[in-house]
Amino acid sequence: MSNALHLHYEVSGEDFTRAGEASGSVKKRLKSLGYDSDAIRRVAIAMYEAEINMVIHADGGYCDVDIYPDRVEVLLADSGPGIEDVDKAMQEGFSTAPDNVRNLGFGAGMGLPNIKKYTDDMKIETTLGVGTKLYLTVVVKKE
Repeated sequence: MSNALHLHYEVSGEDFTRAGEASGSVKKRLKSLGYDSDAIRRVAIAMYEAEINMVIHADGGYCDVDIYPDRVEVLLADSGPGIEDVDKAMQEGFSTAPDNVRNLGFGAGMGLPNIKKYTDDMKIETTLGVGTKLYLTVVVKKE
């Protein structure tokens, strides 16, 4: 990891106004470092979706980002309830979000499917009652 730029963010729980701060910061950093716009967009979308999930389901958590010359690796971790059925959660439209969250326009069941769509690699480690870790990799190139 010696050639990586490491960034750390706390994700506040139950605060939709702050959701996206980490992804926005990483987006700006990648732009300033000269990474290509497609990779920046994919990282930002995947991180934002994960941040929203952490706010909805897990009372927040943290996000560690390692920026390499050829890829961005992201770890998002929470100590929420865990994901009961990962296969179901990966299905577009499946959601366990409560009605008050849906009324705000979130919780449509597209979070994990979008994260998978916009990353080159995605791994989920989840334990019921303990929390979830999401490992994301997006391959990048400089413009």
